Amino acid sequence: MNPPRAEKQAGPEAAPAGPLNFGQFRSNYAFLCGFVRNPAQVGSIVPSSRQLEQRLVRSARIRDARTVVELGPGTGGTTAAFLRAMTPTAQLLAVELDSDFHQRLNASIFDPRFNLALGSAERLAEFLSACWLPPPDAIISGIPFSTMPPEVSSQVAATVARVLKPGGRFVAYQVRGHVSNFMTPHLGPPHKSWEVINLPPVRVFTWVKPGA
Repeated sequence: MNPPRAEKQAGPEAAPAGPLNFGQFRSNYAFLCGFVRNPAQVGSIVPSSRQLEQRLVRSARIRDARTVVELGPGTGGTTAAFLRAMTPTAQLLAVELDSDFHQRLNASIFDPRFNLALGSAERLAEFLSACWLPPPDAIISGIPFSTMPPEVSSQVAATVARVLKPGGRFVAYQVRGHVSNFMTPHLGPPHKSWEVINLPPVRVFTWVKPGA
């Protein structure tokens, strides 16, 4: 018998897009508080826009993925979008460093495909092993490579490149372009695009790991 998966949660019934409601206000407020607590760890003052969420789904090819990893899920808006797009048999591992965000996700997402880990993205290989998950087809990252210590950014980049499945996609959405300096030595030049319908507008970098 296999051991139970680490911090297995059960996931959100995603609400349709619409005007800002009280739940969204609370999410925005929680995100702002997270930024104030530690701006080096939280890359924005508000959650991602619906347009950015859908761009990430397309860029990472979430609908075709069996195993998805999200680095820095924050308050869970992007997480819910990924779960909506995933197949019924796919699995998502979310890795969150902020303990308040982690607690919020733990209490609000109920989906058997959802796995949650508290800690640094440097420990991604460890978290995948603890959840009995295979190499991911897609890794999406919102963590700010521009404000993390360079040694942490380097370690995260090396870990992502190592655990990603050959032919898999690493997608990073960033206000600045520093992530490319750390990932390109491992995965080559990225495809770059902008999502301007977001606050702030962000760059979206997509890498495909060679060897499929």
